[in-house]
Amino acid sequence: MAAGLVAALGFPPLNLWPLALLGMAGFAVLVAQAPDWRRAMLIGWLFGVAHYTFANNWIATAFTYQAAMSPAVGWAAVPLLSLYLAVYPALAAGAARAIGGQRPLPVAFALAGCWIVAEWLKSWVFTGYAWDPFGLVFLGGFDRPGIAALLPWLGTYGLSGLAVLVAGGIGWLLIARAWWRAVAVFVLLAVGMYLPGPAANPGTLEYTLVQPDFTQEELNDPRLYEAQFQELEQLTTPRQDKGRRLVLWPESGLPDYLRDGYPQRYYDATTAGADPAFARARIGRAIGPGSLLMTGAVDLEIDKPGAPDARAVGAYNVVTALNAKGQFAGSYAKAHLVPYGEYLALPWLLEPLGFRRLVAGSIDFNPGPGPRTLDLGAWGQAGIQICYEITFSGEVVDPAHRPDYIFTPSNDGWFGAFGPPQHFAQARMRAIEEGLPVLRATTTGISGVIDAHGVVRNTMPAHRPGRIDGLVPQALAPTLFARLGNLLPLGWAVLLLAASLLATRRRAR
Repeated sequence: MAAGLVAALGFPPLNLWPLALLGMAGFAVLVAQAPDWRRAMLIGWLFGVAHYTFANNWIATAFTYQAAMSPAVGWAAVPLLSLYLAVYPALAAGAARAIGGQRPLPVAFALAGCWIVAEWLKSWVFTGYAWDPFGLVFLGGFDRPGIAALLPWLGTYGLSGLAVLVAGGIGWLLIARAWWRAVAVFVLLAVGMYLPGPAANPGTLEYTLVQPDFTQEELNDPRLYEAQFQELEQLTTPRQDKGRRLVLWPESGLPDYLRDGYPQRYYDATTAGADPAFARARIGRAIGPGSLLMTGAVDLEIDKPGAPDARAVGAYNVVTALNAKGQFAGSYAKAHLVPYGEYLALPWLLEPLGFRRLVAGSIDFNPGPGPRTLDLGAWGQAGIQICYEITFSGEVVDPAHRPDYIFTPSNDGWFGAFGPPQHFAQARMRAIEEGLPVLRATTTGISGVIDAHGVVRNTMPAHRPGRIDGLVPQALAPTLFARLGNLLPLGWAVLLLAASLLATRRRAR
């Protein structure tokens, strides 16, 4: 458990990657010394409980922003979630011990390969939870990608495997008391982590990215809706040249329904007097000629459109694109909904225990169809990933219609001090492995523009209202990962497991 806790110190905002590698090295040694694979699984499970409890501590903060449950439930939810997430390190440890025996080097190879498979499984089993892959510890500072520059050839889960392999090698060196060799490994890693990033490669499309700093307490207060729109409007004021410009607003910042055909009572509950035509028209005036807006919004599913007793039976978390005339230019619905945030899994079990969905309201959110590219004409081909979705490696781009950039609006006001920097870091990982710039607009921060190498070209810190203006960075040619997806890291897993078996046989001889 101590090793699991130390291994989590490499994640943002702490970024203590040498300690993270030492924690993982200790874990690899414990797995190799386990008397059998069953004890190794127990070691892996205890490691995972501590590791994921610390890494996901920000989840507890989210429970303080809703009225349906006591905030104390959040402090129970984090370790309860970790009891499940720890199953994946347990599986990796048990399999690595079975494959590598009690030999540190073969176990290091096997643990690296099994860790890749475990993280991949964790990303999709029971809808998946891909937050904080271990390879995140290899991501450099904002001005450089660090060892994460290898993502195009490894993928996120492959980079995690590399980090586990390096840690396992360090553990093997420490057991052998090869102190100077272990120090040499850390020196080489430090060189890789601090290599300067490439020069900027801006494109020609202008953008204005808005961060209004609407706190979570303010977002659901109807008395503030009009003032919030005026804040967005003021921060969006166009430049004098009125040229072609992409405007980006965050998730949750716009309270208006923009679609026609809903019962009037739903419009009355938003900005004062705002029917959808009025809402769209004033947004068009706010962004000005030559501009196109992409904003987070909510669409409703109505059971009997036009009927007197019509009601909403579902909702979609969407990004809506509007031009300067207030006309629709495209739309995308979120596919990866947040478990227990936008929907409550296993309600028959959890509701009697006092659990509720975190997002306000009683209408369930429906998932969208998955990655789509919006053709915005002169404003380019836009890929969209809303908030939590950006954490899913290999699931953020429509491979048949590669975009020019990815827009990821988010509301990180739920997530305390640890969640936003971890979320932003994972957006950087997507940029590197896909070779695409990522533009991130949030209600409270961290907002920023990330180029296709993972270098942060513009950013706005948390809890500061403002805007960023610039040129959307250019995309790179499709990376190897963009072509192969998660087949690439799974292929590396096979090679690592084969290397472990080969090393085990040679030792046996």
